[in-house]
Amino acid sequence: MRGKVLILLIVSILSDCLIGCSNVSVLKNQDNGTTINNVEEQDSTPTADDEVKEDDNINPTELFVGRMALDSETEKFFYGTWKVEKLLGFANSYNDASEYPTGQKIIDDEIVINKDWFSSDGLKNYSDYQYKLKNPLYEITMICYNEDDFYRNFKMDLPGINMNDEIKEIQVSDSSTGFGIPVGFLVVNNDSLILVLEASCFELKRVTD
Repeated sequence: MRGKVLILLIVSILSDCLIGCSNVSVLKNQDNGTTINNVEEQDSTPTADDEVKEDDNINPTELFVGRMALDSETEKFFYGTWKVEKLLGFANSYNDASEYPTGQKIIDDEIVINKDWFSSDGLKNYSDYQYKLKNPLYEITMICYNEDDFYRNFKMDLPGINMNDEIKEIQVSDSSTGFGIPVGFLVVNNDSLILVLEASCFELKRVTD
């Protein structure tokens, strides 16, 4: 009798131990699963505060080099018919095509720049610069936010470029081929437009919108 009681007592103790261990195991698994999932969700999903902090680290006055479409303000300023007003100067390095020191003979010639049409056919003395493009591709390829950045990248010391000016380089391409043309532009503060041919620069004056 005493032996049966002892056996029942041992079985009862073992049963309690097994149940306890099973509960602990389940709790650990649940706890580990919840913790892991929470960590993964926090790491992979940034909060609104994190996004604001990342945006705060973007410097809006840092030199841009790449390709981007024209913004609306630049489009509004850039489109129109322009007349070549005067020679502004040359880059530090120039070739024979720049015709230093007088520059190419294009004063009073006109260029048409519209959203769906571009024509430099008005540069009548230079067939190499004459283009007619339907649905041209206009892209900003560089933005300098001060005179020093402009000089470092373009090696041009031009009158009218001041310390805190924003200068956008605009490339014109044939949308059907993707090839750029050798007629470039510099937009200064969305207020003045400079024509770049080879290494010579000319100030443009608006004729019509």
